[in-house]
Amino acid sequence: MTVPLPPSASIVIIGGGIMGVAAAYYLAEAGVEDIVVIERDQLGSGSTCKAAGGLRTQFSDETNIMLGARSLETFRRFETDFGTDLDLVTSGYLFLLDNDADAAAFERNVELQRSLGQSSRMLTVSEAHELSPVISTSGLVAAAFNPDDAHCTPEAAVSGFACAARKRGVTFVQHCEVTDIVATGEEIHGVTTSKGEIATSHVVCAAGAWSQRIGEMAGVHLPVTPLRRHVAVTEPVDFDATKLPFTIDFTTSFYFHSECRGLLMGAPEVEDVREFNLHTDPAWLDRLAELIEHRAPALGDVGIGKGWAGLYECTPDHNALIGTAAHLPGFIYATGFSGHGFLQGPAVGEVVRDLYLGRAPFVDVSGLSVERFDREELRVEMNVV
Repeated sequence: MTVPLPPSASIVIIGGGIMGVAAAYYLAEAGVEDIVVIERDQLGSGSTCKAAGGLRTQFSDETNIMLGARSLETFRRFETDFGTDLDLVTSGYLFLLDNDADAAAFERNVELQRSLGQSSRMLTVSEAHELSPVISTSGLVAAAFNPDDAHCTPEAAVSGFACAARKRGVTFVQHCEVTDIVATGEEIHGVTTSKGEIATSHVVCAAGAWSQRIGEMAGVHLPVTPLRRHVAVTEPVDFDATKLPFTIDFTTSFYFHSECRGLLMGAPEVEDVREFNLHTDPAWLDRLAELIEHRAPALGDVGIGKGWAGLYECTPDHNALIGTAAHLPGFIYATGFSGHGFLQGPAVGEVVRDLYLGRAPFVDVSGLSVERFDREELRVEMNVV
């Protein structure tokens, strides 16, 4: 059913991925009315539904740990609270480390995570092999593991949030492209779209890899660039893949986790493609085969069933942009998550709600404002994949 563009809204959210739908839900739950979400395609069709679906708290930045932990709580309760089965698999996250410098850094990260109530711990190489027996331990020096980390189906999360938001009066306008944000001085007046104009005083940019263009419309520089990443899903395997943790070879960023009766695998390309290019490159399969042979040779004979490419939304320091524009208070942004956006979506939705309502979020996100780049205060997140 085609939904017409309303003439006005209290707040317009640009982007119908996990950030946009979660923010819409939490705003509506808090009593905000006349919320409109604008999505140029279908809900979740951007980066969210091309994500690997990992959920973790193993980060090097305290804010990311807390955002991950808060979101994990929501995902664990999701079926009860939203009536949607996410196919949640709590198998843990296992980082494989092949040099002493990374091992020392992960030890510090684990100490920070544990100080914030997480179950992370360092493992020996033999302990890592016991958890993920398909790996080769050649060259490994240590590993890090959190048994509470998990993975789930991103499409289901988007659907659950959107359905709950609709019941609370949120309007979702799909197949509608934002072409301009109308503002003068410090005030937003409206949003121009391919379906007409909508008057509003507040806009949330949750447009993922496409956020830089949205920011330019409001005169806000959001340094977000796309990075193509490939994912492949294998044919069924002859063992229970759900017993394997989400396993990541940290140096190469090759990873795998269970997916239905097979495995989902991902890895970078030989050379980064930082364009809005979703074409799959056949050469990537050769690269994947090399990485499998190097770190998981027991999976070398597993057939590939299907695959796709998606876009990371990257910032210069691989950390998110969350905040309110300094010169335009009605413009809120939540973008640039550099590969860990889906897992932080629910928590960031709560933060966006609080920024709009003018109250303190559960976690201090001031250090993630875009102004940090003006001050040359990079906030580097180490644990990106």
